[in-house]
Amino acid sequence: MEPVTVLPPDPGYRAVVAGLWTSGPVQSMDGYPQHGDTSCLLHCVRVSYLSYCRCLQKGLDARAAARAGLLHDLFLYDWHSYRRPAGVLLPHGFTHARTALDNARRFFDLTRVEEDAILHHMWPLTPVPPMTPEGWVITRVDKWVSLLETFHRTVPLPKLSYL
Repeated sequence: MEPVTVLPPDPGYRAVVAGLWTSGPVQSMDGYPQHGDTSCLLHCVRVSYLSYCRCLQKGLDARAAARAGLLHDLFLYDWHSYRRPAGVLLPHGFTHARTALDNARRFFDLTRVEEDAILHHMWPLTPVPPMTPEGWVITRVDKWVSLLETFHRTVPLPKLSYL
């Protein structure tokens, strides 16, 4: 897996996610594989930063998008070897958004926009789509980043001069 050592060099973004970034739960995601050789943490940083940039461009809540993007896969297990608990019929793709939200609530104070984005980012696998524009941004960015990571493509991050 690619190690995550630093956040994108955007001071506004870094300020928004600083409290989350230094936490044990978020840093522990670096130990779980996500797509290909990408760690769960690196995947979440990519989704978080790209969503933050897009929301800034569109005049949406970029802070909520950055935070929800960083926490959207805070399920804290290796889904490749995950065994469903007894009685749980649906696989990881259908259930991990709820687990991520439950974990995020346990460790952090979240806004309604952040909760919506985390819980619904797997739509259409989850029956209810995002209810906020920021949730839709994260849902789309997550799909795009996941596709690139799965097929070992470079995920382009915006340069500061673009903002």
